[in-house]
Amino acid sequence: MELTGAEITIRCLRDEGVEYIFGYPGGAALHIYDALHRQQEVMHILVRHEQGATHAADGYARSTGKPGVVLVTSGPGVTNTVTGIATAYMDSIPMVVITGQVPSNVIGQDAFQEVDTVGVTRPCVKHNFLVKDITKLAETIKKAFHIATTGKPGPVVVDIPKDITAQKTEYIYPDSVNIRSYQPTRRGHPKQIKKAVQALLTAQRPVIYTGGGIILGDAHEELTELVRLLGYPCTNTLMGLGGYPATDPLFIGMLGMHGTYESNMAMHDCDVLLAVGARFDDRVTGELAKFCPYAKIIHVDVDPSSISKNVPASIPVVGEAKLILKEMIESVKASELKPDDAAIKNWWQTIDKWRALDSFGYDQSDEVIKPQYVVEKLYELTQGDAFVTSDVGQHQMFAAQFYKFDYPRRWINSGGLGTMGFGLPAAMGVQLAHPDATVATITGEGSIVMCIQELSTCLQYDLPINVINLNNRYLGMVRQWQEFFYERRYSHSYMDALPDFVKLAESFGHVGLRIDKPGDVEDALKQAIADTGRLYFMDFVTDQTENVYPMIAAGKGHHEMHLKPDKVDAHDQRELA
Repeated sequence: MELTGAEITIRCLRDEGVEYIFGYPGGAALHIYDALHRQQEVMHILVRHEQGATHAADGYARSTGKPGVVLVTSGPGVTNTVTGIATAYMDSIPMVVITGQVPSNVIGQDAFQEVDTVGVTRPCVKHNFLVKDITKLAETIKKAFHIATTGKPGPVVVDIPKDITAQKTEYIYPDSVNIRSYQPTRRGHPKQIKKAVQALLTAQRPVIYTGGGIILGDAHEELTELVRLLGYPCTNTLMGLGGYPATDPLFIGMLGMHGTYESNMAMHDCDVLLAVGARFDDRVTGELAKFCPYAKIIHVDVDPSSISKNVPASIPVVGEAKLILKEMIESVKASELKPDDAAIKNWWQTIDKWRALDSFGYDQSDEVIKPQYVVEKLYELTQGDAFVTSDVGQHQMFAAQFYKFDYPRRWINSGGLGTMGFGLPAAMGVQLAHPDATVATITGEGSIVMCIQELSTCLQYDLPINVINLNNRYLGMVRQWQEFFYERRYSHSYMDALPDFVKLAESFGHVGLRIDKPGDVEDALKQAIADTGRLYFMDFVTDQTENVYPMIAAGKGHHEMHLKPDKVDAHDQRELA
């Protein structure tokens, strides 16, 4: 059967099992959009900005494990996707972005709406393709999905000139592809796994530290089994929350710049560190020269280039987290070595002293809404069973600190790139993937306006998202840094001339609520969660002076956290041990 390139593109998506494609039409992509119109299997979601398409596909991918798919036109259509592509790239999210391109014969001639898509996206994709031959189109799309979803996942761009979408050829979609230069390692080396297990079982002060790779690799069950088998403390990165149950007593909280006192102190003092699916980024390590000074480091990752990139690994293990953890569990069970119970008991006693500090604690108020209180109430009312997306800033940290994620793929946020505007469109992708679930996006008045136009998309597709705007009339995290490190010079961090968010939400056809009293927080959240047919935009007027604690400043180590003033003087922290 001969099909046009446009028809082949859509047939490939159908045969790949794609459920939704997020996009925005334009001239170079119109043949593909016409082919979309003539079929029913793949549903297109019309966003209001191409950045919204990438974030929605991203949210879909993070919450399902399936690749998100985007379709945009050439030129500005492509350049508008770059922020979302980079967001997915930094967090290793599988995504296939199909872009229209000007006809082949005018590429390089500065044609109308032409941009070098391959060149523009090269730094922030796992791979990209420019299709020059229609007979290679189906195979290229198959390769794109294969590359995006295997090894270390990531976004792949397929750029298709308009003339290719008009030409015809026989449609053959391969069942699989073999790329000689791309053969990800799946299984860890047995000797390295044996060394890792021996180090773990002889540890006196062990810590298990996991990142987003546990979630992306669907290894949460194996992680939970290993941690409980050993009885060791476990900490997650921001991206790894939900990889281990947050309510489990062996969980010592999120680590890093705004992590718990106990997790950071344990990291600093540990003698063996098992790191799985984490890249040791700067927000986790603090000052590298002070990072884990006493630890033998075991680093498990599917990406060999990530191992020893930032922190030297004593025992590197390359492969898929799920398979390696399974082998580690079997090895622990079979080993004649057993953990030193007395040493581990002493280690837990030390950790429990740190934990007793309650480093996330805050002062409740009857006069002004504390942002932490809103998140705590959301957790309480949803019983931890919601999907929570966030934007970037103080509200993101409060969400990570106060919503306890017991399950993977429930916490959807831009970790690596830190993209403001991510939360709302990401929530759209999550809600489409899980139509019966409670989906909340926790945002701030600075972030939400960056993709506010997607409220229109939410109305068109009946997406009853709960928008929780923690409105402190500042760029909160910027203000916090200016308070701590710039002698309170609040340069351009005050959000003057803000809109009336209630009227704005109503103008888009949604329900808007303004909440400025602590006593009204719970009722507003209850109303929104109970009404599963409408989007609620809840504008919570929160305390302008609230800061995120703890905080590790630049140049500091895990043991040098900036704590809330009423907790403990920073110089006396170690006395708690």
